[in-house]
Amino acid sequence: MTSRVTLVSPATSPSLRQARFDDGDSIDDGGTARARSAAGSLPAAARVLLSPSARCRETASALGLDGVAVRELAGLDAGRWRGRTLEEVMATEPEAVGRWLADPDCAPNGGESVRDVCERVGHWLDSARDTDGRTLAVVEPEVVRAAAVHVLGLPASGFWRLDVPPLTATEFSGRAGRWNLRLGQPLAAP
Repeated sequence: MTSRVTLVSPATSPSLRQARFDDGDSIDDGGTARARSAAGSLPAAARVLLSPSARCRETASALGLDGVAVRELAGLDAGRWRGRTLEEVMATEPEAVGRWLADPDCAPNGGESVRDVCERVGHWLDSARDTDGRTLAVVEPEVVRAAAVHVLGLPASGFWRLDVPPLTATEFSGRAGRWNLRLGQPLAAP
């Protein structure tokens, strides 16, 4: 049996445009329009799941999908940096940001380390390998990065080297204990 998991990154939001740690904001009008125009472009799925964030919920809705939020698919917890821009945090805690970006085990913000999110998402992805049918999930970009790190066996330090553009689909197909990866296809009108 081959398992297929398609991870879709959310549409643009003000936080994303401002390099702001997720603050629960909604997708912007341009992102909503792009997602609506791509509705119907994704393959049928047995299950639709979501990161439990407003922008993932709203992106799924604009794509015409009705999904269930799953805690294991949450974006990286930025702790006390939530809602602040990277520039703001760099101005007040430059050493902490430097450690956080360089050391995947470090979480100076009181949130989650990169290694933690990679392990959490990796466990979820491995459990999805045993499900029949396609799983489609609208998830935060960090979840896509973490899944790619896991599937490719990359060191957690490779997490920040992976870019995940808005409204792209990354497909994982698994069989016989291993995964293959098809990188971020842009969503387009059907």
